[in-house]
Amino acid sequence: MAAVIKDVGEIWTRLFDHRPFIQGEVTFFLREFQDKRNNREESRLQEVLLYTKELEYHKLDYTEELGDNHLPSLKANVDVALIMCDCVLQKENEFDSESKLKKNREIRKLEWEKFINDMSDKCVRVDEEFHSKEKELEEFYADLEKKLHLVP
Repeated sequence: MAAVIKDVGEIWTRLFDHRPFIQGEVTFFLREFQDKRNNREESRLQEVLLYTKELEYHKLDYTEELGDNHLPSLKANVDVALIMCDCVLQKENEFDSESKLKKNREIRKLEWEKFINDMSDKCVRVDEEFHSKEKELEEFYADLEKKLHLVP
């Protein structure tokens, strides 16, 4: 029984005791930041702090002055752009493309029907003219044969 308890304790230690792994990671982390990088991050943080202080004391007033000078004209330009956008949207809403397309389709359909009707009328007139000319020629040649006494 003691051997089983010892084995269970060893299994538990392997599964749930992460101290050796964590100790190795902590050592690697410290070596990485202290030895290899030679406190570069600290010097970078110092530079950022100095730059922030410079911005706070010197550039902030200049930035406020520029904002006070240029923001009203920028706001006016943006307002004009918004008004123009509203006008474009209003014209877009007024222009109903579907009804316009439908209307144009109906107009083209009527024009096509008129064209077809005109063509059929012209064809009928040409056929009538052809038949009338054919009858005239038949009568002309029949009369000519009579005059020449060719018909017995």
